[in-house]
Amino acid sequence: MAAVTGPGDPLALGELLPPPPPPASSSRGSRWGDHEEIAQIPFKILQGHKDAVSSCHFCCEDTKILSSSFDRSVKLWDVAKGILVQVFEEEHTAPISECSLTPDNKRVITSSYDKTVKAWDMETGKMLWTIEHEGLVTSCNISYDGKYVVSGLDKENAVCITDAVSATMVMYIQDHHRSTVTRCCFDPDNQRVASVSYDKTIKLWDTVAQSTTITINEGHSNVISDCCFSLDGRYLCTASWDRTLKIWDIKTGDFRHHGPIVLKEGHQGSVSSCLFSKDASLVVSGAYDKNIAVWDIRTGYKKLTLQGHGDWVMDVAVSSNKKWILSSSKDSTLRLWNIEKADHIPAVIENRKRGSQIVQCEDCEKPFSLLQCNDSVVVTKCVFCRLATPTRNIMPLPPTCSPDL
Repeated sequence: MAAVTGPGDPLALGELLPPPPPPASSSRGSRWGDHEEIAQIPFKILQGHKDAVSSCHFCCEDTKILSSSFDRSVKLWDVAKGILVQVFEEEHTAPISECSLTPDNKRVITSSYDKTVKAWDMETGKMLWTIEHEGLVTSCNISYDGKYVVSGLDKENAVCITDAVSATMVMYIQDHHRSTVTRCCFDPDNQRVASVSYDKTIKLWDTVAQSTTITINEGHSNVISDCCFSLDGRYLCTASWDRTLKIWDIKTGDFRHHGPIVLKEGHQGSVSSCLFSKDASLVVSGAYDKNIAVWDIRTGYKKLTLQGHGDWVMDVAVSSNKKWILSSSKDSTLRLWNIEKADHIPAVIENRKRGSQIVQCEDCEKPFSLLQCNDSVVVTKCVFCRLATPTRNIMPLPPTCSPDL
């Protein structure tokens, strides 16, 4: 796979983002990425947090970056200049596990190991309300209509839904899982909440029926660390300590008979985070191996590995136009990667030629790769068409492995 490394010193904060990187003979001071011809992904390092950066997001039409940290602060960054715009701090008394942003970019929601969920005014940086729980709050997410906040707890393995304006509890789902909830999020229709846990299960809670409509037991062979929906709400992607990602056709329920699509051999360590691009053509993942993987979903292969963080990658994001990848790490930094010209990198092109057989999908007639397929099975459809009308046992489940924290 094309591996892009990020050595050397970070650029000075405040420097404008330059055009694609110059030839290798350019001066060290103007360097964006490394100078290997095979690795032509410009990147920028954002430094400002004093501890692990737990989550990151693009916002304000991709002109800003929002990040939260174990240093108990949330920071807003200007993408073009790489400088801090706003700091939200001095309210949480323990590490912030996650931050989430309302669709109108006016409020920030944070969850913390201090057992609280807080709302902040994006413009002033002032805290609007706080909710206290009895256990550590491991995750938070705001609905796509901005009306509700869902949070995951270690106490009673619960999921809590709160009114985002009045800060009143709407629903408390006790013992939703058999172990600590690691991640929870709303679907784009604001009617279901997906949650994953140390118990290896995936659950979908229907907010209208007020009941669990889908339970996937042993969805992975180890702890499930993250989950995310595609923007159309059809697919759910899950990331696990078993080093794989899985894509589940949730809307049609076809996974019940044919299982998920498995993305594997992309990381050497437990996968900690995942996110679809808006058009669901890419999935980006981060892992304990300190790397970020960019997956081409239609062709079913890993097109890029982004390397450079000094510790495990805690969260990832992708811009609306798919030109930028954002990653946050336990090394206290964020990295902004420009993948706009990734398809023209020699290593990516060479990987397509050598590492996989390209065939034409019999349904949509588009090319796809056999890299992720079981050699013992004849596959004639791309990932998207297999998700729509899959063939039983396209891919085997990975073996059980231990978490490698």
